[in-house]
Amino acid sequence: MSQRVDVSKHVPEIYRHFFAVEKLLHDSEVPAATLELVKLRASQINGCAYCVDMHSRDMKKAGESDERLWMVAAWREATVFTPAERAALALTEEATRIADRALVPDDVWRRAAEFYSEEQLAVLVVAIAMINTWNRINVTARVSPPV
Repeated sequence: MSQRVDVSKHVPEIYRHFFAVEKLLHDSEVPAATLELVKLRASQINGCAYCVDMHSRDMKKAGESDERLWMVAAWREATVFTPAERAALALTEEATRIADRALVPDDVWRRAAEFYSEEQLAVLVVAIAMINTWNRINVTARVSPPV
């Protein structure tokens, strides 16, 4: 499958701003491991091979265990995630699949709010939106992971 368009080449200014947002997210009070779990799970749901590959590799380089990487897709049944991570993963799934229900259930939001401050919740909402944006760009443009 060949890439349709190199979006970064044709609209580099937009990409520059996207990367600035990413830096702000990673400079936030939300743990980096949680942000990466969010990115990996949304990318799995959206079928973005490029992002699944990139975030899995980034997590591995950051010291994430193989067991936790393997279990992200089945996080509900896995015992390797903290309650806070599980709440972030649930929020990620609901926000990523928002077209299915047109809302994020209150119980999912309340559970996340048990572990994250309002500022951290805001960061998580933006992080989920950003990874969904990246996924949609890469899937639509057919960006493949490096071989």
